[in-house]
Amino acid sequence: MQRAAALVRRGCCPRTPGPWGRSQSSAAAEASAVLKVRPERSPRERILTLESMNPQVKAVEYAVRGPIVLKAGEIELELQRGIKKPFTEVIRANIGDAQAMGQQPITFLRQVMALCTYPNLLDSPSFPEDAKKRARRILQACGGNSLGSYSASQGVNCIREDVAAYITRRDGGVPADPDNIYLTTGASDGISTILKILVSGGGKSRTGVMIPIPQYPLYSAVISELDAIQVNYYLDEENCWALNVNELRRAVREAKDHCDPKVLCIINPGNPTGQVQSRKCIEDVIHFAWEEKLFLLADEVYQDNVYSPDCRFHSFKKVLYEMGPEYSSNVELASFHSTSKGYMGECGYRGGYMEVINLHPEIKGQLVKLLSVRLCPPVSGQAAMDIVVNPPVPGEESFEQFSREKESVLGNLAKKAKLTEDLFNQVPGIHCNPLQGAMYAFPRIFIPAKAVEAAQAHKMAPDMFYCMKLLEETGICVVPGSGFGQREGTYHFRMTILPPVEKLKTVLQKVKDFHIKFLEKYA
Repeated sequence: MQRAAALVRRGCCPRTPGPWGRSQSSAAAEASAVLKVRPERSPRERILTLESMNPQVKAVEYAVRGPIVLKAGEIELELQRGIKKPFTEVIRANIGDAQAMGQQPITFLRQVMALCTYPNLLDSPSFPEDAKKRARRILQACGGNSLGSYSASQGVNCIREDVAAYITRRDGGVPADPDNIYLTTGASDGISTILKILVSGGGKSRTGVMIPIPQYPLYSAVISELDAIQVNYYLDEENCWALNVNELRRAVREAKDHCDPKVLCIINPGNPTGQVQSRKCIEDVIHFAWEEKLFLLADEVYQDNVYSPDCRFHSFKKVLYEMGPEYSSNVELASFHSTSKGYMGECGYRGGYMEVINLHPEIKGQLVKLLSVRLCPPVSGQAAMDIVVNPPVPGEESFEQFSREKESVLGNLAKKAKLTEDLFNQVPGIHCNPLQGAMYAFPRIFIPAKAVEAAQAHKMAPDMFYCMKLLEETGICVVPGSGFGQREGTYHFRMTILPPVEKLKTVLQKVKDFHIKFLEKYA
């Protein structure tokens, strides 16, 4: 059929004899006759359409890489083509990707990773012995002494042992069992896996998952994908985004009318809000979970990112054990950590772990089965996680350089947190709570009524309209607060504090200038 069509298209060819003694014109005539007998069919309808696809997937939204980021990509392509803009680059302040923002990798971590990836370097005098020692230990635990082999579904055994030892040190001697450690593809993989195994029931017995508002959009995305019920509890913006147990009680009470609240998610330090919970607050939350029979998820990926001198990170695991056996033997808790944040910023390795305690033995088997479906997390990511939990110690040759680099990263982040808070609070119509921890500012912005009307005319949320205008006029890409959730009638955006200090100052000045013009335009 295709050959016949091609012959018809070439019907203007000279009348030279073909290989079978016929002229090309007669062959074309024959092909034309075939086409008349067998007309072209219309294209078959697609099996997969927006109407036929999984509705749970269609319901998923992930604001951190949503429409505003797609627009930023379009603008970058226009700049590359020479199209003139009021700026020369797009500054992607939408995501906590430290090394994309210019943060240098930790030398010791990259040394060990280089040795693990190319073991021939173990003979090189250019690498310190403490890095070689760790690389050899990791490789000896890998099949064929290679990062390229699969690991056990739960993760490489010696790395899980190192994670357990790290948790014990961090928590002042509270024991951690390597058998309760599961290595994951970043913390996100662990969170979605645990939620997958927790969600069940239908109708009013469908699992309800309590999440903070504002929240990290991973949670709402996974809840939508699993067709679970999202139960919002609101952080107290007027009190530095504190978590109030009375608000938890309200949320559970109202949720019981339409679902079965079974899971309580906590992000500490907070994303996008940057608050650090006090020990008393954590105790209250644990008591509430015990009282209401809730499975606790503690997202602690920013545990190294605490900047306020009045704040300190307390792990849920440590506080749980210090509350005594009535709690420590009964409250089910999954805690998460990652290579992506902290001082490391190794987002691309996708390394992480979760520690799950007080899990029913039969459920433990089900969890391992579920993890085995994806075979194992990337072994390179597991190795990166090992270096995070097993860094150089005093007396080892890499200790001084490692400590210097770690303190430099965290010190710079603390300065940038204070700088961001101070400069935002100088702008009329912007209020920013103290950035106690994590990597983001989540300032509240005043949006005039005329701007709200303009947003509605464009079928946008008001803060999406604001952030889109900010991007189009300054090249700065931030995420609207509506993507994280916020109280009705309030507007925010999330911006990372990761750019180098001078660039961050430029970003903050541009936001200030834009905001003042925006208020004047829509006054």
